[in-house]
Amino acid sequence: MIMNFIRNSKVAAGIWTFLRIYIGYQWMTAGYGKITGGQFDASGFIQGAIANSTGEGATVQAWWGTFLEAVALPQAELFTYAVMWGELLVGIALILGIFTNFAALMGITMNFAFLFSGTVSTNAQMVVITVFLLAAGYNAGRYGLDRWILPYLKQTIQSKKHKVDKEVAVAS
Repeated sequence: MIMNFIRNSKVAAGIWTFLRIYIGYQWMTAGYGKITGGQFDASGFIQGAIANSTGEGATVQAWWGTFLEAVALPQAELFTYAVMWGELLVGIALILGIFTNFAALMGITMNFAFLFSGTVSTNAQMVVITVFLLAAGYNAGRYGLDRWILPYLKQTIQSKKHKVDKEVAVAS
């Protein structure tokens, strides 16, 4: 009953729209600030997380510190761009309600990466809200561009599949 409300109710869709735009604004402004500020460099953040992954009072899990040291730090420039542009694009997608579920999934992935790295800030709050957006499925983007784009894509894919199925049937 509650999942039916979350996933199908137009009232719930309005609530998800408000929360989606709020989270999207948080992501968009964070990414925009990093891009236009010209001084964001993920390597300092990564090094800080690595430093916090060792010792008796470690606040970052050792396995995550190892990942950051072996994968992220050598590719810090790539991670710098991925964070800046990822935040901006996730924010825009959530605000517009386009590919909402994918944008929410990418956002929550970034939130968890920040949480794993020892940063609390608003990440935990954003995770909780994003879990609800993900649970809402299509309803989270009902009052957004998903309302038109997803049915169009579904119809296009189904018509192409139908066309391929006909070609296969004729060929056999």
